[in-house]
Amino acid sequence: MSLHLPPVLVVDDEKNMRLSLQTMLRDEGYTTRLSESAENALELLATESFFMVITDARLGGMSGYELLGKIRSRWPDLPTLMLTAYATPKLAVEAIKAGAMDYLAKPFAPEELFHAVARCAERHKLLRENAALRARAGEVTSLEQIIGEAPAMRGIRQMIQTVAPTDARVMILGESGTGKELVAGAIHGLSQRRGNNYVRINCAAIPENLLESELFGHEKGAFTGALRQKLGRFEEADQGTIFLDEIADMSKPLQAKLLRFLEDGSFTRVGGTQELKVDVRLIAATNRNLTQAIQDETFREDLYHRLNVVQFHLPALRERGADVALLADYFLKLFRLKMNKNATTLAPATSQKLLSHNWPGNVRELRNVIERALILETTREIQPASLPEFERDQSRQKTQAIQAIAGESLDDALGRLEREIINHSLEANGFSLTRVAESLKLTRHALRYRMQRLNMKLASEPGPGRENTDF
Repeated sequence: MSLHLPPVLVVDDEKNMRLSLQTMLRDEGYTTRLSESAENALELLATESFFMVITDARLGGMSGYELLGKIRSRWPDLPTLMLTAYATPKLAVEAIKAGAMDYLAKPFAPEELFHAVARCAERHKLLRENAALRARAGEVTSLEQIIGEAPAMRGIRQMIQTVAPTDARVMILGESGTGKELVAGAIHGLSQRRGNNYVRINCAAIPENLLESELFGHEKGAFTGALRQKLGRFEEADQGTIFLDEIADMSKPLQAKLLRFLEDGSFTRVGGTQELKVDVRLIAATNRNLTQAIQDETFREDLYHRLNVVQFHLPALRERGADVALLADYFLKLFRLKMNKNATTLAPATSQKLLSHNWPGNVRELRNVIERALILETTREIQPASLPEFERDQSRQKTQAIQAIAGESLDDALGRLEREIINHSLEANGFSLTRVAESLKLTRHALRYRMQRLNMKLASEPGPGRENTDF
């Protein structure tokens, strides 16, 4: 029995009956609230939450039938159970017409009561799950929330508008905090599926042994603790979109099951034999280097190609130049309204300090920095003193870099650092030589020359006249 259910409201003008019902329900794990009249019950319903109402048919004052009618008009989703000592088919019909979900004649066996209450508990849970699904369906991103005027960000917004109306699978790559979830939400929000569920799941946040059940569901008795059948997230997302974040953290066996699902949308629940099928658009994301993961045999190459129909690569914040100031201003306005703070702008020295920071945590770090600054700031301008001590962190990073090259010749150290810089830029730009050359302010020919001198090769080389955009 779930301990998170609201109480049962028991309405009966006989004290002994109220206490008897309370004892029976308490022994089954339910909490109760007792009321001696329909009038008092309506007052309780107006101020408290209940998952069901049990009422006697005959009460002093307003009858149980009248109470059911008022409940049906004011709380139509609240199930009710009618009890009566005068059981006739006619009264049973009247009770159902008045809105009762079930009807029990006194005296009744405890098992009859428990069965009826369990049905109402399950109904309450389903209603709550449906409400959560509807809420998730509304958690989408508008294109205007993807802030930035850097060429890469303009291109991403344009690409979202192009790709969203299709059912193409999408892979979103980028460092942690670059906004992969925002892009996924915007794709769903502009798609033909936007009226249906948008389900998000972080594959790294769920233990490996539970992730399969979370995605595909399980049958009752499939494993210890599987007390009932559970629908998976793919079933919840039917006709809608599912976003699998940190997909590179998925185990190889589960990758194989996902690959089979991507063939035609069919799957079986854990512990089940019945083949089910759903229609779901899949968007995946990761902050890991999938090319390296494939080489390390921790990620299936065939799954990568199935998922990577359209690829988005989100640039790191440090590569977006003046977008830092745009985003800082956006977050300042956002949090200022929520916190009712007086600060309306950034001091020039503050803006300069933000622009000079390396932003290892990307947009998420900037968001947190602005929120912190607003909490601390007492003037109308965000002052540098309200920002974290970036210099201390940067100094620590520089010291570690100097220590790392100690003992090497200068040529070896410079070569190694040059290789690290090119490798990082390759990963950050989706292994596109054109984008890497642009970001490093080199010609494509000069970049290739440096890579050959450093004995660096791409995982695969494109043919003549073709640009390598994926590797």
